[in-house]
Amino acid sequence: MSTQESVRQQAGTVEASEALRLDQEKTEQLVEALNTDLAATYVLYHQLKKHHWNVEGAEFRDLHLFLGDAAEDAEEAADELAERAQALGGVPLAGGKNLEENAPVEPEGDDVYDIRTSLHNDMEMYGDIIETVRDHVELAEGLGDHATAEMLREQLVELEEHAHHIEHYLEDDTLVLE
Repeated sequence: MSTQESVRQQAGTVEASEALRLDQEKTEQLVEALNTDLAATYVLYHQLKKHHWNVEGAEFRDLHLFLGDAAEDAEEAADELAERAQALGGVPLAGGKNLEENAPVEPEGDDVYDIRTSLHNDMEMYGDIIETVRDHVELAEGLGDHATAEMLREQLVELEEHAHHIEHYLEDDTLVLE
């Protein structure tokens, strides 16, 4: 086994894939968009997991399961984004600090909040990510990368579905008596 270490590709660089036949400039724009989505998705993932771990109250079980499933979906989406960025010839962002610094969304503080506040914060983050992903679908289409656009569209449907479920959780109607 070799003990020699060598860098195969530097972080932040893009070497357009000859097989995918997208030019360098287009590929750079696409990788940047995918890395932005990757960073946002990991910030969302960690916030959802935080809420999954800390949820309490009468609706604990349903919310605990929903937040766990939503976090798993975010983790799977992040994996798809990273793999697509790599396939295009980019280097996917990695490392918690790097991901948070490059995310277009801000995580809530480290404190534990009541579940309505937590869900509201999640819904706001979902909304911000939805807007960004919509822009990136259009970007990918405009650059002729229909595969990336399709992948992002599929993720957009899931993002909107989770945001809509949170919106329902935040409605005033409830069976719980005060």
